Amino acid sequence: MIINTYDSHPLDFLELLKPRVMSLSIFTAFCGMILAPGNIHPLLGFGAILCIAIGAGAAGCLNMWCEIHRDTLMKRTQMRPLPSGRIDPNSAIAFGAILSVLSVGLLGIITNWIASLYLLITILFYVFVYTLYLKPRTPQNIVIGGAAGALPPVIGWACVTGHADLTAWALFAIIFLWTPAHFWALCLEQHEDYDHAGFPMLPNTHGPDVTRRGILRYTVLTVACSFTLVYLQHLSLFYTISAVLLGIIFITEAYRVYYKKISSKRLFFISIIYLFLLFTSMLAHHFLSYITSLFV
Repeated sequence: MIINTYDSHPLDFLELLKPRVMSLSIFTAFCGMILAPGNIHPLLGFGAILCIAIGAGAAGCLNMWCEIHRDTLMKRTQMRPLPSGRIDPNSAIAFGAILSVLSVGLLGIITNWIASLYLLITILFYVFVYTLYLKPRTPQNIVIGGAAGALPPVIGWACVTGHADLTAWALFAIIFLWTPAHFWALCLEQHEDYDHAGFPMLPNTHGPDVTRRGILRYTVLTVACSFTLVYLQHLSLFYTISAVLLGIIFITEAYRVYYKKISSKRLFFISIIYLFLLFTSMLAHHFLSYITSLFV
């Protein structure tokens, strides 16, 4: 039951934007922008990242509005601003819609309309395809819906170049393949919550063993995909070694979850660290190459 108090605080509106999810979008978009060939003025780059952050937050806000009644049924989400009654649902949808239009429009003006189009697709896909259609209907929701979360580096790349080439889509593929392993690790720990809310998550529809096997498969695919950048971007030995070591840690933990049936909580956090350090190693390669070029 939703408590209609509407005693909101400005931080409640920030919570509507899903800042933790937004931070991943900001970071991967920044990586796409830095790795893209060409240059963008720092002020325009900052403005572009801000627009991407606002767009990601707007999508999260609209997602919460769509799932307000299901969120009241889940312990993990029932204290969010909407199900707890701190924010009026009408205010939330207006907030999300305004931020969506603002972010897409400003990104087109600041950079180019191709990047703006990718941001629009991200928002629409996350809200209408993932939230409203896939999530309540199929256990493969996160596999397909993960495309929305994988688009920020493509948007960042397009901000600089006006298009997206194979390297940009390789960055997309890494996040796209990483998402099921990451999210299913959470679902294994929270499966009763999702079942209570009526979401057909893989652990509930096919059981934990199938989910663990899926986690291992997508983990291996993610690690394999990370090496495509060595060819496409001619990344240094530093990145290659980083990708190998991080991949071994990621796959080992997924293997332990599948074969030893241990808790997936640790894997959930390792998956976050894996993605962050993998993209950080890409940035490190870029900056090391730049510094080296100054002395050649």
